Amino acid sequence: MSRLTLWTCVSHFISFPMALMRRIITQLVSRVLLGPLGTLHCEKMSSETTASTSRRKKLVVGLGNPGMTGSRHSVGMAVIAALAERLGASDQWKSDRHLSGEVIVSIYQDTQLVLLRPKLLMNVNGVSVAKAASKFSVRPEHIVLVHDELDKPLGKLAIKHGGSARGHNGVRSCIDCLHTDVMPRLRVGIGRPSGNTTVDRHVLGRFSKEEQTILSSVMEQSVELLLAQITEQKVKVTPAGGRRATQKRKERTPSAVQEPEEKPHRTDFSCQ
Repeated sequence: MSRLTLWTCVSHFISFPMALMRRIITQLVSRVLLGPLGTLHCEKMSSETTASTSRRKKLVVGLGNPGMTGSRHSVGMAVIAALAERLGASDQWKSDRHLSGEVIVSIYQDTQLVLLRPKLLMNVNGVSVAKAASKFSVRPEHIVLVHDELDKPLGKLAIKHGGSARGHNGVRSCIDCLHTDVMPRLRVGIGRPSGNTTVDRHVLGRFSKEEQTILSSVMEQSVELLLAQITEQKVKVTPAGGRRATQKRKERTPSAVQEPEEKPHRTDFSCQ
C-alpha cells in the first residue's frame, strides 16, 4: 500500500463523526460478546419457540450501569428491584455468568416472569438481554425494557410499543442485538439538566432529596404499569378534564393521559 493510499484511509477514518465511531465500536464489542448468538438469535427464536409457549413467558429488563443503581441513568434497575419486591422475590436474585447479569424467575398469575438486571455497561446491555431471551425462549415482542427518559420530567411515565431507540444507547444496544425494535418499553422520566450541567453528568448523577420524594410514587406506578403490561391488560385512561379534577381532589393515584394514536403507539402517565 502506497503512502498516499494509507494517508487517504487514515484521513477518512479521522473524519468519521465521533458518535458514529462510538456506535461502530459498540456494535463490534457486542458481536464479540454475543458470539454465535449474534447471527443465529432470530432464527433460533422463531423456530424453537411456539406461540402458545411464548404467551406465558415475559422478560422484564431494567437497563442501567452496574454499580450505579442509585443514578438517574439506572432508574430502570430501581424499577425492577421494586417489581421484585412486589412479587415477594427480592431475595431471589441469582447471578448468571453466561447471561452477564442477575435474574429472578417467578410466576405471576399464569405468566412465567423473568426479571433481568444486566451487569454490562449501558451501551452493551443488549448482549445480556439477547442471551436471556435465548436461554428462556422469550420472543422479542414479549421483552419489556425499563429505562430512563431525558425528554420527560421526573414523575412522567410512558409506555412505548416498539420503534426507534430515540437516542437511548441501552435501547439501541437491545435493538442491535435482538435484530428488531418491537420490544415494548416503560420510559421513566428523569428530566433534562438545568444550568450548565452536562447531560452525561446529569444522567450519571444521583437523585436529589427533592426528587427522591417523587421517586417513591414513580416506583409504585411503574410497577403497576409493568404488571398491566405483563398480563396484557388495558390501562384505564382518564377522560378529558379528569386530570384537572384529580389534581383538585389531591388524590395520590397518578393520572393517565392518552396521546393521539401513532406508530408506535405510546401512552403517557403522571405521578403526582
